[in-house]
Amino acid sequence: MVFDRSGRIVSVAQKEHEQIFPRPGWVEHDPLEILRRTHEVIGEALEKRGLQAEDLAAIGITNQRETTVVWDRKTGRPIANALVWQDTRVADDVAHFAKNGGQNRFREETGLPLSTYFSGLKLRWILRNVADARQAAENGDLLFGNIDTFLVWNLTGGPDGGQHITDVTNASRTQLLNLQTLDWDQKLLSAFEIPRAILPDVCSSSEIYGTGTLPIIGGVPIAGILGDQQAALVGQTCFRPGEVKNTYGTGCFLLMNTGERIVPSKFGLLTTVAYKLGKEPARYALEGSIAITGALVQWLRDNLGIIENSGDVETLARSVEDNGGVYFVPAFSGLYAPYWKESARGVIAGLTRYANKAHLARAVLEATAFQSREVVEAMEKDSGISLESLRVDGGMVKNDLLMQFQADILNREVVRPAVQETTALGAAYAAGLAVGFFSDLDELRAKWAVDRNWKPYLEETEREGLYRQWKKAVTRSFDWVDG
Repeated sequence: MVFDRSGRIVSVAQKEHEQIFPRPGWVEHDPLEILRRTHEVIGEALEKRGLQAEDLAAIGITNQRETTVVWDRKTGRPIANALVWQDTRVADDVAHFAKNGGQNRFREETGLPLSTYFSGLKLRWILRNVADARQAAENGDLLFGNIDTFLVWNLTGGPDGGQHITDVTNASRTQLLNLQTLDWDQKLLSAFEIPRAILPDVCSSSEIYGTGTLPIIGGVPIAGILGDQQAALVGQTCFRPGEVKNTYGTGCFLLMNTGERIVPSKFGLLTTVAYKLGKEPARYALEGSIAITGALVQWLRDNLGIIENSGDVETLARSVEDNGGVYFVPAFSGLYAPYWKESARGVIAGLTRYANKAHLARAVLEATAFQSREVVEAMEKDSGISLESLRVDGGMVKNDLLMQFQADILNREVVRPAVQETTALGAAYAAGLAVGFFSDLDELRAKWAVDRNWKPYLEETEREGLYRQWKKAVTRSFDWVDG
């Protein structure tokens, strides 16, 4: 996506890439396909508006966090497919580490519970399961990174001088970074058996890391990196402590800026780095991570064939007045916040002969709103701050039915900004700040504008009745996989 100085979209190009499911619970991507798609969309977006490299002030990158890539330093070839954040193959390792010290064993250092979600155990799995990988890593022949690191290394020269770096937000999702020092923690590296030589240097989210070496971006500074959810927080200009956004994408991610304060969670949330702009102190966030929201609509489309396009789900769901008593708990990868139950699995509850595919479609959308309410409640308890309204962004916020139900079940106003692609916008803001294209945070705040808002209309008895049934359905998903 190309943005101008006012924060408006100048050009956009996008392409899907393959989702690979080799076994139940395993989710992979081809890193070289992601790199090809990156080259293609850069070219297409520039070509659409007749833009050249010299028209660009800077490039920012935002990415799926936790998705783990290991590649050869000399050739640039990955030694395995990327292990995606949703991948659950390290569940046995989670149980192994939790035996000595419990699920929160490393939470004090990292802000994270032991979970299949984060990069550290995925990296450990690759080093233990790919032939000769551990020895090559110790020799300094392999490089690790989330997708941001893999892209920056390739875009700045690859084997010929590519920069092996990441930013604090992505680093904080590896479960290897110490939140206090903002550097790799030797105790964690030893516990997970990770050689330090494989890890990227940790940088701020907004500085010049290097310049593009591809002809289409030759000489353009690459100057911003933010993990996707932190990028949305910046794109929504949530720069003050207590400001909150919710991104509705493949999963759903609610973040609250807690300023320079690291807030440990007692109610099932993550403590993470929000952003670090240049030499300014890092800002932290509380995060509620929900694994499956938009991915559930894709599942309805791809696995069941109930809809042809993701956008059709709203039309189908609107064809019935309510969910018909049907609840869908999408614990495909276990349950994330606020439960953190690896052994949960997906459940459809409340089925009768009356239920049809439209009720299922409605239950799919409502699952996103119910899960978001659970996270909002946990966040209010942890922070001691009551939410007045919820800023929303991401692909699913185009769905008016979902947004109205979200307002109804939360009993809060839901606000959609004028630019809904706030994840890409946040990366652009970080890059623009680094090169002086944008002057300061006040300038960015002034660009934020409302597109639409939704007010709650549901009666309290109905709202709480629906939520009570949802909670009952959630308990049915617990402990499905035998430990």
